[in-house]
Amino acid sequence: MRVAIHTLGTRGDVQPYLALALGLKQAGHEVLIAAPSQFESFVRTRGIAFAHLPAEFLELMETPEAKAAMAGSAGFAAGFKMIKQFRPIGRKQLTAEWQAARQFRPELFIYHPKAIAAPHIAEKQSCPAVLASPLPGFTPTAAFASPLVQFRSLGPLNKLTHSVMAHSGDALFRKMVGEWRATELELPRKPEKKLRPRATLYAYSPHVLPVPPDWPDTVAVTGYWFLSGNTDWRPNAHLQSFIEGGEPPVYVGFGSMPGIDPLSLTKLVVDALAKAGRRGVLAIGGGAIRSDLGIGHVHFIEGAPHEMLFPLMSACVHHGGAGTTAAALRAGKPNVICPFFGDQPFWAKRIEDLGAGPAPIDKKKLSADLLAAAIAEATGSAFMHQRASKLGEAIGAEDGVGNAISFLERQRLLR
Repeated sequence: MRVAIHTLGTRGDVQPYLALALGLKQAGHEVLIAAPSQFESFVRTRGIAFAHLPAEFLELMETPEAKAAMAGSAGFAAGFKMIKQFRPIGRKQLTAEWQAARQFRPELFIYHPKAIAAPHIAEKQSCPAVLASPLPGFTPTAAFASPLVQFRSLGPLNKLTHSVMAHSGDALFRKMVGEWRATELELPRKPEKKLRPRATLYAYSPHVLPVPPDWPDTVAVTGYWFLSGNTDWRPNAHLQSFIEGGEPPVYVGFGSMPGIDPLSLTKLVVDALAKAGRRGVLAIGGGAIRSDLGIGHVHFIEGAPHEMLFPLMSACVHHGGAGTTAAALRAGKPNVICPFFGDQPFWAKRIEDLGAGPAPIDKKKLSADLLAAAIAEATGSAFMHQRASKLGEAIGAEDGVGNAISFLERQRLLR
């Protein structure tokens, strides 16, 4: 079958879908990934066909206005300004998704929640569409609140939070989508009935978040979609020497998180590690950490494949992105999480609830003393190490991609 995978976002929004694409290709299907242009080489070098979505989306995410909006440091005005800037990019995205589908002629769509054109194109092409997400929140449940609200549970309002958050994008861009449907898809501006995916895939582990009992059988929690292929990576001589120079170090990386001063954050981390009596490997690739503050107990790296680096660490300090959290858990390491926005607080709370790390640290309260205490707890607690290790074993035994493909076959969406 011809399977089109549409996704939008940063690398964490592309890498799991590439893992799924490779599994589908191995199963004999013809696969296309439509994603921001910046990921063309990343996808094509793996032998998967690629269609361009606007590069401006990621460029917008890097602007000061966008980072202020995501960090919540500039009030509602920054958010509204960002939405206004996104509208012309969003219109280009809709057109690009439609162009990719016309050329590829898919028999099945699998789409990220931000790939908002896919369900409408599926309607136009009379093609089944499957929603795929690295986090829950698109299937209402009474078991927990939406990951995009700052509460573990709101009791009887839990289901409502999922519905409100899942459909907020529809409300914001309804006019734009309606005009595009009419002019390019030659469909009514508003669908005759609510567009619903034929099935939903959640690419995280049920060991991390159990499947709610009120979800229908058209929903699957498959396990993480890990991208393999970095097994040839080895630490360079300097990193290897540092790792072997004492107890396993602590990994620290915050990607390109907004609303932080890299110089101040780096000083804070270096100080916290010293206070905790630990050595650290600090990732500078995303820009949140600076490498010009070298001192004996820390080593800076541009980046490294998490699946190879994390097993060499004693614990992982990070922002709580779904992919980083998954990699640290698979490695069986305690997580120290300082969440910034989006679903990061949700995963941070899950780590605490699972006993695989200390309580998350509010970024507004982050200090060297608080981080040092959290690092000391994560590296010194036998219980946390045991919990993280058991989770790592369970996650390592899963085949998330294989489970997703088998589920689609059982749903008769793949043949």
